Amino acid sequence: MRKLTLRDKRRIFLWLAPIVLLLSVLCGLGYGSVPISPRDIWLALVSEGDPLYRQILLDLRLPRVLIGLLVGACLAAAGALLQGVMRNPLADPGVIGVSAGGGVAAILTMVVWPQASFLLPAAAFAGAFASSVAIYLLSWDKGASPVKIVLAGVAVNALLGAVTNGLMVVYSDRVQAVLPWLAGGLNGRSWHHLEFMAPYAVVGLLLTALAVKPANLLMLGDESAKLLGQKVELQRMLLILLASLLAGAAVSVAGLVGFVGLVVPHAMRLLIGEDYKLLLPCSIAGGAALVVLADTAARTWFDPIELPVGILLACLGAPFFLILLRRRSRLA
Repeated sequence: MRKLTLRDKRRIFLWLAPIVLLLSVLCGLGYGSVPISPRDIWLALVSEGDPLYRQILLDLRLPRVLIGLLVGACLAAAGALLQGVMRNPLADPGVIGVSAGGGVAAILTMVVWPQASFLLPAAAFAGAFASSVAIYLLSWDKGASPVKIVLAGVAVNALLGAVTNGLMVVYSDRVQAVLPWLAGGLNGRSWHHLEFMAPYAVVGLLLTALAVKPANLLMLGDESAKLLGQKVELQRMLLILLASLLAGAAVSVAGLVGFVGLVVPHAMRLLIGEDYKLLLPCSIAGGAALVVLADTAARTWFDPIELPVGILLACLGAPFFLILLRRRSRLA
């Protein structure tokens, strides 16, 4: 049997991505305490089916699935961009402090100014943006090398984690409302959450189309990119800001969901290569499908309890990532 070439794998993934995405949506809509068949889903959505099914789908499952798609897509895209900018497969919004910055801002909004909850996505983006700028400035020394950015990000991440714990101690009477958010989950998410998160997520995902060329050039190394006439520092900063927007949009609704931005782009890179023209869309589709499927499993496997999807993703993501590392070491 002929061994699959990289071109064959890319062609297969381009066909599989929309199919997997559609199947994940059908699973998210169909599985739960009340199972609904694909036929009944279609009839309910076009106003011809059972009123109970229609109510379950429109009021509970459909907004949750759509939010899961956007959250997974944003986190995977942010992880892919950061891994390319820093030329480090371990770069991730959660690892280098971008998500933590958005998390601190979101927690501040929830516990200190709960009346301003409608500003949660903007606050999360502002926090992610501020932490990105801080990381960039701390790593600057006649330029910001990828290694310095990662080291500065780890330090900022630790500091922001301490700030988060401090806020929980100071506002201990309001911690109960924040704990599920810290675990990362989509419990209770509705059309309201989708409305205030979608503009930020959609704009960020559309802007990733403009990030393909600079991300590919930065993967060549700073010197090679400069020889090709690229403004390396400006492009790196803009891509980090785009990753901040994407991470902030996801954090504002889903909380601190981990491993999506780390595992999905890393897996796609191993399977289809480094070209961002394919890597970004495949990562976006893979991240979206992963979060929806994981959320469906988290709310059905442990019935009557709804496990936060962030916990399930961490339990599944850690061993899966170790498997990827072992495979990468064999291929090296």
